[in-house]
Amino acid sequence: MRFSIASLALLPLAACQIAQSNGTAPGPPPGTCHNDALSQFTGQQASTELGARILRASGARTIRWVPKGTMVTMEYSDQRVTVYLDGDNKVERANCG
Repeated sequence: MRFSIASLALLPLAACQIAQSNGTAPGPPPGTCHNDALSQFTGQQASTELGARILRASGARTIRWVPKGTMVTMEYSDQRVTVYLDGDNKVERANCG
């Protein structure tokens, strides 16, 4: 009886383990967008080729083109890059989401 009570007292401690690390932190999942290189596209004419370059530079899986005056939903997707265009179909800004 004493053994079973003592083992029950140790049970919560057995559940607490420190995770071992091999020194490498996992990176973001593939397809996660990064804003770092997106400012270089400001002022460029929108095209299929430009879209492909933006996707490569951002790492995003999808691209959303937003023409001037268009309303968009506000939900955030870390796998999408949103490109806002001016009236001449040139990139005003691009950002993840």
